Amino acid sequence: MASSFAGIEIGKRSLMAHETQIQTAGHNISNADTEGYSRQRVVVKSFEPIYRPDLERAMVPGQIGQGTDVESIERIRDELLESRIVDGTNVETYWDTRDKYYSMIESIYNEPNDISVRTNMDKYWSAWQELSTYPESDAARQAVVVRGQTLANSIQQQYKGLRGIADQVNGDIEATVKQVNDLSRQIAACNNEIVRVEGMGDNPNDLYDRRDLLVEKLAGLINVTVTSRDPDEFMVHTDGQVLIQGDLARQIATVGQIDNHGYGKLVWTDTKLDAEFHGGTLGALVELRDKDLRGEMQTLNTMTLNFADLVNDVHRNGIGKNNTTGIDFFVQHNFVENAHGNYDSDGDGVEDRSYIFRITGTNTLRPQEQVGLSGTMTINGAEGNITVSYNATDTVEEVINRINDSNGEVKAYLDRNNRLVLKATPAAQMGNPDFAIRHVEDSGMFLTGYSGILSGSGAENAFDFNQADAVNVLANAEFSVSPILDPAAYVAVNRIIENDVASVAAGFANTKGYAEASDGRAAVEMAAIRNTKVMIGSERTFDDYFAERITSVGLKGEQAQNQLATQNKIMGDLRDLRDSISGVNIDEELADIIKFQHGYNVAAKFITVQDELLDTLINRLGV
Repeated sequence: MASSFAGIEIGKRSLMAHETQIQTAGHNISNADTEGYSRQRVVVKSFEPIYRPDLERAMVPGQIGQGTDVESIERIRDELLESRIVDGTNVETYWDTRDKYYSMIESIYNEPNDISVRTNMDKYWSAWQELSTYPESDAARQAVVVRGQTLANSIQQQYKGLRGIADQVNGDIEATVKQVNDLSRQIAACNNEIVRVEGMGDNPNDLYDRRDLLVEKLAGLINVTVTSRDPDEFMVHTDGQVLIQGDLARQIATVGQIDNHGYGKLVWTDTKLDAEFHGGTLGALVELRDKDLRGEMQTLNTMTLNFADLVNDVHRNGIGKNNTTGIDFFVQHNFVENAHGNYDSDGDGVEDRSYIFRITGTNTLRPQEQVGLSGTMTINGAEGNITVSYNATDTVEEVINRINDSNGEVKAYLDRNNRLVLKATPAAQMGNPDFAIRHVEDSGMFLTGYSGILSGSGAENAFDFNQADAVNVLANAEFSVSPILDPAAYVAVNRIIENDVASVAAGFANTKGYAEASDGRAAVEMAAIRNTKVMIGSERTFDDYFAERITSVGLKGEQAQNQLATQNKIMGDLRDLRDSISGVNIDEELADIIKFQHGYNVAAKFITVQDELLDTLINRLGV
């Protein structure tokens, strides 16, 4: 049978259970504004009765209860909802970062009309048009020079703006990497402490909350997935790589790259392998720097280089009022001083590569003429060499379009003398140099005897930049050495022309080698470049280039803005739902405290009654 003192024990357990509930409610109230805190509830159960059915017991009406017991203190938390929030945070911060920086990029292109690159280029072409009408005028020549200077300055300014944003993004990448490393270490330290507490049989709820908060913050920086199948080893993965395993946290470092403006690439410190992230703030920053901004600068460099090259080509062949010729209008800086573009790429003292930007064939072609030949051309592409086939019934224009529409990093067009020109574009892969033709080969005769670029067919006569003096396979074709990185950063009018405007070539030399005062043919040809198909990367004309740039930047900015608004709405709903489940409601907690207080008072009264009963039994039982 039950002890006479059992009531005291029941009252004591009740007091302790209600006191624990009051303390837990107070803990909830004190952490109502704590970031990442989940409200806690005390799980109580009835204490085991005196008699169990599998054991012998006295003949009593039924099981005699022994009060209540605190089983555990648990967090009120929806794990599936938390997983969705972690996944969504990654997407939200990705678009937030892109939206912020694309607003800055758009501001560079949305210049006032009177100072934009597009407006200044239009004025430059207009100056040449004016000079073609008045070729004897020094004032018209001065206008060409001044507008050329203004255009060069606006191109430089646009490049500086893009480079400035890239520098800022690079600084943010370095700061974000430090945050990722710090959060990883903190999560690993939490894991270690949690395992120790769990080993004592307790629920470290506050440590769980802290770890979940750190994981959510980490998810805002990089894309993460959490694995807790092993209760003793909490793991965090990112892009298929283990980032945190128990109390071990891998770290990320930045390693500088010469071929990416010195910006560092991300590597794992333990394996030295590349660390790639495709979401969150860090993923967005790396993508902005290495793809978006790099692409914008490459496109501006492509436009600048082709623009200066075409202008210089006409100007070198023209003649100035002072009978000077062979002068470039815009200065160009070659990547190497060697006339054949030879360069020692590995620093061993032996020239092992040829950096050539442009190759011009020796033969005059007619765009609508059928080539009457068949074969396969091989040119370098973004992911290795690609092939372009041609047939006997193809016209020259069709073959050129096929080259330009391929995924090759070599573009083609016919110059002012209808000679075939092959030009290099920026390289998609950082390991490849910009504006350097890496491979040109023809199994047939289109690039050989027909256009006069290569001296022979087949692989043995291919142009390949992975050797010095690669130009020796050219069939006396003209070529130019690749420029120094970022032509848009240094484009400028030639000092010779700035010092003497009479050097501006408006016409071509007559049979005696002199300039006719009324000859404006070179100026006419110069003005016509504006609408000529010159292949600025994938765009055909300069107008195509400007239209594509503005449209592309505007659409990407709009995409980031719309995606961010959508994700903000989704995440707002998810966080509101989490707050309704895990958040602390002050009124609810106060109501619980009052309820638990009444329970505590009643338990105390119960103990008082038991005390009086025992007093009667012990002290007042008749003797």
